[in-house]
Amino acid sequence: MDAYKVLCTHTLQPSCMPVIKTLGLLPLLEEAGARRHVTSLWTPWGWIEPRDEPGKEPIPRGLNVRRQTLDPLLRRLAAETPGVDLRLGDGVNGLLEDNGRFTGVSTTGGARLTARLVVGADGRNSTVGSLSGLPVRLSANNRLGFLAQYRGLPDDGASRVWFLDPDTAFAFPNDDGVTVVACSPAKERHAAAFRADPQGSFERFVRALPDAPPIDRGERISKVIGTRDLPNVYRKPHGPGLALVGDAALATDPLWGVGCGWAFQSAQWLVDAVGPAVAGGGDVLAGLAAYGEKHRAALDSHHKLMEDYSAVRPFNVFERLLLSAAARDAGAARHYHAFASRLIDVKEFASPGSLLRAARVNVFHRLRNAPSNS
Repeated sequence: MDAYKVLCTHTLQPSCMPVIKTLGLLPLLEEAGARRHVTSLWTPWGWIEPRDEPGKEPIPRGLNVRRQTLDPLLRRLAAETPGVDLRLGDGVNGLLEDNGRFTGVSTTGGARLTARLVVGADGRNSTVGSLSGLPVRLSANNRLGFLAQYRGLPDDGASRVWFLDPDTAFAFPNDDGVTVVACSPAKERHAAAFRADPQGSFERFVRALPDAPPIDRGERISKVIGTRDLPNVYRKPHGPGLALVGDAALATDPLWGVGCGWAFQSAQWLVDAVGPAVAGGGDVLAGLAAYGEKHRAALDSHHKLMEDYSAVRPFNVFERLLLSAAARDAGAARHYHAFASRLIDVKEFASPGSLLRAARVNVFHRLRNAPSNS
């Protein structure tokens, strides 16, 4: 019951907060110490620090919460839900099929469980996804990923991300006074050092960050853990009688911290699409097609941009324009926050109007800072 995932960004983006509230999770998480957050972003042009606008609704907050807090809480909430039969320690080792339709699973405990709908919510290395044979697109992630947890770091409540172009890092204050510190350096430059000395390389990398988190003033309470190979995975999220949610369908570069949030959101989209048919005894196939369309429309453009950036390329001209403006202007910073929170899509983030406003911000910045001729 108390199992939890260790390698994770340990954050929930604002985009999934409506689902968290619907599930009744928000008060439980806040009682457990989850931290509301707005993320500040270091860029070559300075810090992007989104702030509330006087007289208007506060900008949306996400939650930072460690998986060792979130996972057992969520598992117990599910187990206490009427109609749920929790089978701890039993894994799926096969899918049942009948006339081209998935009809259930076989388990490592020897059971054969039949159902009108099979849902694979089993993470990045999804057994259900692999067994399903659904189309999958893999792409290389050319960054490493390492993290550690620290207690006792100075805490002003801010979550921070560093975009060093191309290396990245973050520091997220979490529950119980613990800050999760992580880095995603480019493989080509850093792989040999991290292979030879993961802990030392991690600490040296973090100490060298601009305005670095003062890890030497706190206590590291975990090992330095990480991975040197974490490809992007995009599976078709449904088949006849089967759906995939969360990382089982789409596992993107973890530096963006979207995995947990998209898991909650995709589960909600599935419920919205097939719930009436399940409750009414109808066929779920039409609903599964609708779920697939919603999943693609909501996440495809985000994932493609993340996938492209994970190849370790420099910022493109549009990113440079938008990020530099966000570091110089409060409105542009809030616009970036809406995008990084996954509340708007790529098309809206980089719309012609947004690009024009960013260009104006940068022109005004150059004019204000131009040397005087007098």
